[in-house]
This record gives sequence, C-alpha cells and structure tokens, in this order.
Amino acid sequence: MSSTRLAWFKSPCRGTAGDNRVEAAVTGQAVRVRNSKDVVRPCLAVRRNGWARFAVFAVEA
Repeated sequence: MSSTRLAWFKSPCRGTAGDNRVEAAVTGQAVRVRNSKDVVRPCLAVRRNGWARFAVFAVEA
C-alpha cells in the first residue's frame, strides 16, 4: 500500500526543540510509522499486536 494514500496522524509529543515528530497510520495488518519531516523515505511497518505491546510499554515507562 502506498504510504501517500494512508491517513497519517501526528504524535502529540515533540522533541526538546519542539520540531521532532513521528506520524502513524493504521492499516489492516500493521501500524506504519514515519518521520513527519521526511515523508519521502519508506515508513516502518509494525504488526498491530506488536504496536499494542509497545504502546503499553511506553505508557508504563
């Protein structure tokens, strides 16, 4: 699936300079993640169950 056709959502968190963000898009099989400043490069695809485990870890950290 082309990453340009996905519905991308920006993260609410920013880096210390206020300019670093990631974007995520949910597909049927995966969550795709990319750098919001560099949308030309390929995105990282993580299976949905792996993303769910990561999200739980991130909230607890």
